[in-house]
Amino acid sequence: MAKYTKGSVHPSELQEFEDSQTGAHIYQLTNDTTINHNLYFLTPSFTPDQSHLIFTSYRSGKANFFKLEFPNGNIVQLTNGEEVHGYSGVIAKDGKELFYTEGDSIKAIHLDTLAERVLAEFPEGSLGECSVSADEQFIVTAMKRDNKSHITVTATDGSGGEIIYTSPNQTIIHPQFHPKHADLIAYSGDPAPRMWTIKRDGTENRMLYQHDNNEFLVHETFLGSQDELIVTHWPYSLRRISLGTLEMQTISDFNAWHIASNRAGTKVLCDTVHPDIGLQLVDVETGEHVPICYPQSSSSGSQWKKDRYAVAEDWAAAQQAGDREKSLSWMEMKVDTVYGPQWTHPHPSFSPDETAVVYTSDVSGHSQVYVAVIP
Repeated sequence: MAKYTKGSVHPSELQEFEDSQTGAHIYQLTNDTTINHNLYFLTPSFTPDQSHLIFTSYRSGKANFFKLEFPNGNIVQLTNGEEVHGYSGVIAKDGKELFYTEGDSIKAIHLDTLAERVLAEFPEGSLGECSVSADEQFIVTAMKRDNKSHITVTATDGSGGEIIYTSPNQTIIHPQFHPKHADLIAYSGDPAPRMWTIKRDGTENRMLYQHDNNEFLVHETFLGSQDELIVTHWPYSLRRISLGTLEMQTISDFNAWHIASNRAGTKVLCDTVHPDIGLQLVDVETGEHVPICYPQSSSSGSQWKKDRYAVAEDWAAAQQAGDREKSLSWMEMKVDTVYGPQWTHPHPSFSPDETAVVYTSDVSGHSQVYVAVIP
């Protein structure tokens, strides 16, 4: 077995083929008998110049970040941590560092020198994914601590972090900065109502849409740099909501799942399941959608066969209630069968030039990282 440690270098695992249904050119970038996946779908996995791609792999025995020169360069192990959150990584706008969470710490690692910085520590906390503000001065993360959910904001210069909000009765997940407004954060609440915004200083906490657990809204994110969110009404439609008027509109009636917008807010990329009709590219104005490729991932999770959120009976049926209490969200659970495992989902995201998409599929028997060129 190859020796995996921080800075270890490994040969390319590239394979190339054409999608049998769309003809899209596919790069399979990993080929290891462990879990490998791209960064979370709300953030690019490519460096800004598209020379390198960052991914998560368990080949070292635990989740760690790796860098590969795209498409066929060496694979370099970046981290060697015990509690790295594999979906937390966000690449800095200049492409020099990766921000991520490990246990109760928010860190940055230089992608060339591998020098690490600890930006903030929240003792006894369990931290989630990172999102960086438009001016790149701050990082927002969700945190579970003392049986409460919190939103934390940390300075990227290493001067520290703080809790800006503690929810009285909801689990907070997926906080993300607006791509243009450096002081505006959107976040998700569980149980419903799901969609909220809050200012970076913790003021103006606002519910965007009142609904209950029977209206399954999920995977909300910003529509490019516009003052709107897009959200999946699972499994019926892709919607948009104005942050100004709070008016909700339908973009397209189909089973869009994990969703990501291009920068202009004119196209939405998504995967699909039940039925799996492949990765789709949606025209926001017309609602028309066309397939890019067919990942054929197993897309596990019992709740995706339903049209409501998981409630107590669902967690009990999966015998995961205790695990859920200790975790920030289903993404941190070791064996989540209600909403995951997450690495069985494609989670597609755009390349920086928006001509290709990165996704995960376990069609080979193990989750691997792929890039598809948009036909």
